[in-house]
Amino acid sequence: MEKTWKPTAAGVLDIVSGVLSLISIVGWVLFAIGVSKFIEFGGAEAYGIAIPGFLPGIIWGSVAFLAIAGILAVVGGVYALQRKNWGLALTGSIFALFPQFLLGVLAIVFTALAKDEFE
Repeated sequence: MEKTWKPTAAGVLDIVSGVLSLISIVGWVLFAIGVSKFIEFGGAEAYGIAIPGFLPGIIWGSVAFLAIAGILAVVGGVYALQRKNWGLALTGSIFALFPQFLLGVLAIVFTALAKDEFE
């Protein structure tokens, strides 16, 4: 079995995408808190803005999904770098699509092409 650069590239792309996702979560959490407090203290009514009450729930759900996607992308990237468990490496590449589409597509392609190099 010849070792190529593809699993390494896929792993690095997965990890970069996952870390960027986890970093962006800080901003999303602050945004969700701000919207929740704005609604709670009556800012929407004071300024005549129609903000549905379920909006904070949607934002928090998005934050949770991005956190899970980021963690799975990082874990998949580690497995791709180790050339172990092709299924988990591919799962990480697929979840790398959500935070960073281009990086995720490249990671999926490199992981799929390097299937024979995994244990």
